[in-house]
Amino acid sequence: MGGKITAVSSNGTYSFTKPNRESITLVAGFGVEGDVHGGSTVKHRFRMKKDPSQPNLRQVHLMHAELFEELRAAGFEVRAGELGENVTTRGVDLLGLSVGTLLHLGDEAVVEVTGLRNPCAQIDGFQKGLLKEVVGRSPDGGARFRSGIMSVVVAGGVVRPGDTVVVEPPVGPHRPLDIV
Repeated sequence: MGGKITAVSSNGTYSFTKPNRESITLVAGFGVEGDVHGGSTVKHRFRMKKDPSQPNLRQVHLMHAELFEELRAAGFEVRAGELGENVTTRGVDLLGLSVGTLLHLGDEAVVEVTGLRNPCAQIDGFQKGLLKEVVGRSPDGGARFRSGIMSVVVAGGVVRPGDTVVVEPPVGPHRPLDIV
């Protein structure tokens, strides 16, 4: 099972959105070369204030392009990179993956899924009302976070739009994603 990469994005400065690029380079144990969120320890501003020595489980942010279509149907216009993701995919049920799933991106790069991205209030600063759309509700009434998944780089390489995404489930039982 797998899909395709539709866009890659990075930004060397703290900003909500990330410009699309022709390619990005993933570096093992670090993340996206030149991206402000790269590093072995946490780079998210809020988490750095709490404990800057904690491991960075959010090196690469992936989002499914199908979400943009759902948001468009709800009256929002969102394009790849505008919600801060590094890799935009199509044809992969990112939110249904297990913790520990390996995603082979292109010919060389491999990331390990660590969990869900927690949507923050900045999303409403980007487009008012959008936060409510990306949170949603699960069938049991609980919050259902739809703003992508986070991962760490286990094998580096160049990643480009058009590259394949190959999903390698982990050994053992499915472990649902939770916020990291």
